[in-house]
Amino acid sequence: MAETYLVTIEETSLENLSNRDRVMLKDTSDAIALDEALTDENATLEIAVKDYAVLNVHNEAADDKDYSKYIIVSETGEKYTTGSNTFFRSFKDIYTEMQGEAFSIKVYKKPSTNYKGKFFLSCSIV
Repeated sequence: MAETYLVTIEETSLENLSNRDRVMLKDTSDAIALDEALTDENATLEIAVKDYAVLNVHNEAADDKDYSKYIIVSETGEKYTTGSNTFFRSFKDIYTEMQGEAFSIKVYKKPSTNYKGKFFLSCSIV
């Protein structure tokens, strides 16, 4: 019987993942959705970044059965999640450039140029 919901870790900043780390990263039930944390188009959220992960999700109940979830783990242990590719491209560029230095990001919404009245997530270093 095929799995109806399966999560695998595609990429992570953590080295030598323990079983506990894998379970922690794949369990997003206590993660804060970035879309929901930014209550309006002017809201921002600052996160002191510790780690990240890219999860591949297969969900038979979803319209799009295969998708990615991005997890950001803060220095204080909170987990944030989003499916925004735009956000993750900005985040990954910052993470790569910082080469292990401590840093924080500011997460915000920007108006879409393609869809009037819609917004997308992005981030900048602070």
